[in-house]
Amino acid sequence: METRINWMGTEVGTKWAKYIISSNKVVTDSALPKPVQELVKIRASQINGCGGCLDMHTKDAAAAGESTVRINLVGAWRETTVYTEAERAALELTDQGTRLADSSGITDEAWANAAKHFDEEQLMALVALICTINAFNRLNVITRTPGGDYQPGQQFI
Repeated sequence: METRINWMGTEVGTKWAKYIISSNKVVTDSALPKPVQELVKIRASQINGCGGCLDMHTKDAAAAGESTVRINLVGAWRETTVYTEAERAALELTDQGTRLADSSGITDEAWANAAKHFDEEQLMALVALICTINAFNRLNVITRTPGGDYQPGQQFI
């Protein structure tokens, strides 16, 4: 796969990414559990086919102590027993929030289920995270940013 444009080598790309990364710090610093954050980033990246983000977030999750089984089963989360009810609610919200064009948006049932497990601040952090990872997925898919070379903790901007 050949990259269409090195967005990190452009002024607009690096400025845009810095703002998105800065906004994501609000989520990172929130009370939304870190394992949920990584699972959401992995799941959205799977749905969007983003190799760059999958490379980053699966490696970061492993480096943070997430089990190989849980990382490997994110794509089939509905058919597994390794996720908590709260994680499952977050993954459902991620699926629906990422696949907006496939449906009429977020169902009331999915929202109510997530609201059972997360307070308003955590729920807003979850929504912001879904928005942020989808933005980065789209950037990387459009520009064909490949995965494979990421090292955990690597700064890419």
